[in-house]
Amino acid sequence: MLRPRIAPHQLVHQHQPLDDNELGVMCWNTQKLTLSPEFQLCLTQLLAQFPTRLLLLQEAKLALSQRLQLDGWSYAVSPNIQTPTHLFGVLTAGQCAFDDITTVLSHGRELTFATHKSQVITHHSLKSGDTLLVANIHAINFVRHGQFHHEIAVLRQVLLQHKGPLIVAGDFNVWSRSRRLYLAQFCRAMGLKRAVMEDAKYIKTYRKQPLDFIFYRDLKLRSAIAINTPTVSDHNPIYAQFTR
Repeated sequence: MLRPRIAPHQLVHQHQPLDDNELGVMCWNTQKLTLSPEFQLCLTQLLAQFPTRLLLLQEAKLALSQRLQLDGWSYAVSPNIQTPTHLFGVLTAGQCAFDDITTVLSHGRELTFATHKSQVITHHSLKSGDTLLVANIHAINFVRHGQFHHEIAVLRQVLLQHKGPLIVAGDFNVWSRSRRLYLAQFCRAMGLKRAVMEDAKYIKTYRKQPLDFIFYRDLKLRSAIAINTPTVSDHNPIYAQFTR
């Protein structure tokens, strides 16, 4: 496995602001199954049922030899692994303009696999005139808590530069008390609220603790739900609808 050399993107909506009156966000750790027919069918069905403006995937798998099958979407990828044939990482897709894209690779490596984790931070103009910052996170795991704290602190410094609305979502790997407390401190410092999910029993857990979250700032939460999709990934997607 190689350190990623490329970070692909597809931008086809560069003059289209994001509608912040109907802002659906779907977040899903896909367990590297994005190329499977089962995943693609399930995603098509989910997007038909849950109106989605922003799609945030963790553990996305992309083939280097062909384009990702996300027709009609713009997207940006922050890989954490590259092999001779594939990329793996986080992916943010939207039917809107991407004003800025920042890919972030963790400083530390996970002990078990010696791999980095990644984040992608994107900026999107809203119809209201503000700019929404979206941080798609797959937090580092299998390291000492101090390394986890360091990676979140780096994210905090990036987000502190943004004064408008925020969405921070992904798989945070907060399975220990220390990690949960540090994430809670981070959210308080950033003014982030947690989107509390209906059917929360479907959120992926480890040691009885949820791992996947959608946090937000300067938006109004209309609804949020964890969606049961047991035949695809070992994580279920979580979904939230916002308005200004």
